[in-house]
Amino acid sequence: MPKMKSNRAAAKRFRFTGKGRVRRSKAYGGHILTSKTRRQKRRIRKNDMVHPTNEGRIKILLPYGK
Repeated sequence: MPKMKSNRAAAKRFRFTGKGRVRRSKAYGGHILTSKTRRQKRRIRKNDMVHPTNEGRIKILLPYGK
């Protein structure tokens, strides 16, 4: 039986926490940071959790997650 392939685009964007929740990075941190406030940039740096309603879809794309 062949191995399951994980969706490579999703694998680069999401990670699993120890408890099996899905972690994601926040948007708008890629470029043009000079026009953003210090507060915005500080909040962009932190990771966020995927909403529980979307977790199931991501776990299908990444079959080796918890």
